[in-house]
Amino acid sequence: MTRIEKAIKLLTELNADALLLANESNMHYFCNFSPSEGVVLILKKGDGYHLVDSRYTEVAQENAKETGLSVIEVNGGFSEKAAEITANGGVKKIAFEDETISLKKYEAFSNATGCEFVGASNALMRIRNIKEVRELEFMKQANAIAEKSLTELLNHIEAGKNEKELKAYFEYLMLKNGSDGVSFDTILLTGAHTSMPHGVSDDRIIQKGDFVLIDFGATYKGYHSDMTRTFAVGSATEEMKEMYDLVLRAQLAGIDALAPNTRCADVYKASYDVLNEKDMAQYFRHGLGHGVGLDIHEGFSASPKSEDVFIPGVMTSIEPGIYLPGKFGIRIEDVLIVTESGNENISTFTKDFIIL
Repeated sequence: MTRIEKAIKLLTELNADALLLANESNMHYFCNFSPSEGVVLILKKGDGYHLVDSRYTEVAQENAKETGLSVIEVNGGFSEKAAEITANGGVKKIAFEDETISLKKYEAFSNATGCEFVGASNALMRIRNIKEVRELEFMKQANAIAEKSLTELLNHIEAGKNEKELKAYFEYLMLKNGSDGVSFDTILLTGAHTSMPHGVSDDRIIQKGDFVLIDFGATYKGYHSDMTRTFAVGSATEEMKEMYDLVLRAQLAGIDALAPNTRCADVYKASYDVLNEKDMAQYFRHGLGHGVGLDIHEGFSASPKSEDVFIPGVMTSIEPGIYLPGKFGIRIEDVLIVTESGNENISTFTKDFIIL
């Protein structure tokens, strides 16, 4: 099924005549790149349009050879051109991104078209959540770039260097190795800073005996990778080794539980229970995982409150961690594809306890 056919199926389900997209990632899904502005408009009868300004005309036309969208360069307002297309197409009801569109943009298109607007809710997320073969290949390539860069970075992690220095160099390595950009602001923390799950790198100097926690990702053709590894520098205490082994066992339990028709909450519980056996679950302060794709966070979440059930084609992270305030934190993260029979781990970098 082509992506335009997927859109038509959605419109049939929503009893709408057209689908209006302005979210950058949703547009990318249909036009193959990420314009910062513009609109993708798909009619139920099968016509698809990509409205762009002059900055994106050439790249849009090149991608349209594959996507089947008709590219229209707009010199005035996007809403006025959308109104013209919907009027000519007999559109009465438009499905739109009610979860992400701004009020200003919604009012502009609503007023210009005079159509009834119906929210698509999370339907687009559910379409994008099931990855096509080509999308999986892009994500594997992004992951390969990130892992190659991490291998190179390990030669530069040592006592005396600071967090910002290493973070900047790591992001340079990913770009040098083929990344289109970082998946998110790299988290590179050392020592006591590692107890903050999403701490920010600063001028802290690495000391012998520190943990270094690195949460990072590369991008390839718009698709993201995501991985976290934790290393010791110079030496490690028995407590550090014991806690690392505990987090790794929790991660492996979550991976073992990840399978089609399994509740997201049950996958979370599999990891949680391993930590809880050692009375360390209280230091596990976030969900076990999240979907990954055109957005670094998209689709299903492996959290205790999730009501979703994993299905084949879903890409998700598995990333348990424990965070001891003022002391240290450990997180280990892989990204996996849910398959018909279980899962496939696309993260290949070793999870052995490493002292650099």
